[in-house]
Amino acid sequence: MQIIHLMIEVMLPLSLLVGAGAVWPLLFPDTDVEAMRSQLNRLVLYLFFPCILFAVGASTRVTTELLAVPLLVGLGTLGSGALLYVLLYVSPLGRNLADPTRAALMIGGMWGNTFNLGAPVLMFFFGRDAVRYAVFNDMLMTMPFVWTLGVLIATRLGSHGSAASYPSVWRVVFSIPLLWAFGAGLALQYTGLAYAPLVNAAHMIGQATIPLVLFVLGMTIPWRNLTPRPEILAAAGVKLLFAPLLVALAARCLFEPLTEAHLAASIEATTPAMMTVLLLAERFRLDSAAAALLIGWSTILFWLTLPLTLALGLIH
Repeated sequence: MQIIHLMIEVMLPLSLLVGAGAVWPLLFPDTDVEAMRSQLNRLVLYLFFPCILFAVGASTRVTTELLAVPLLVGLGTLGSGALLYVLLYVSPLGRNLADPTRAALMIGGMWGNTFNLGAPVLMFFFGRDAVRYAVFNDMLMTMPFVWTLGVLIATRLGSHGSAASYPSVWRVVFSIPLLWAFGAGLALQYTGLAYAPLVNAAHMIGQATIPLVLFVLGMTIPWRNLTPRPEILAAAGVKLLFAPLLVALAARCLFEPLTEAHLAASIEATTPAMMTVLLLAERFRLDSAAAALLIGWSTILFWLTLPLTLALGLIH
């Protein structure tokens, strides 16, 4: 029954949002898809997502249990990266692949869409406040790792470009409002200046983040070109099955008894490839087509692997 409820309460609305983005250009052929995607992404980046980050930062006390989530998901990320390196750079699977393709798939198979797809699942299991696990994982693990280790993979293993050929990564990171909004929320909380009505208002505005991002995801997936290439499916398998298994095992080895936060980390690890891999692919001259295919296939397969990991007891 829990799997049935999960499919109806979580997977059905997520599917409708992604599907709406997919069919929108068909229903309205005059839509400038690229322009619409760009404007919606800006709206999320500069308004909706910062609001939810501010609200969570201003209302959540940092505890060692909470910090276990980015720790465990980070271990899963590094383990997945090691396996993907062997598959794509050492094994016969990646023998005929170009380095930009290998790097794009490696990055996509390491980091998941832990907020936009992970948060709804977390809230299904643990209630609305469970969004804090996704936020702290994004702010303390995903974002720092993507813009350091991810960039290193892109430039050293993928494009082989010199640092001088790209704009400053750190300038880009510190120019976006996500870190500032989260930091401002934490600062207000720990100085005792957090004002509950303001926090609630920010949380309400931030609720638009997930629907908009999933709508854009539907517009991003190359539905007409979803060729099931072996390397794409292998990278998706690492992200959707190996990563949650590794995180679940790490949680059981490092922590006893397991708490809600440790189970939340396993859920976060089940998520498909994040859309940022496409941004990195375009920015650092990697294989954007392969990145889009991985996003598409891992998102589609997520609808099957999430109930499977639940049935196997990796998450509950």
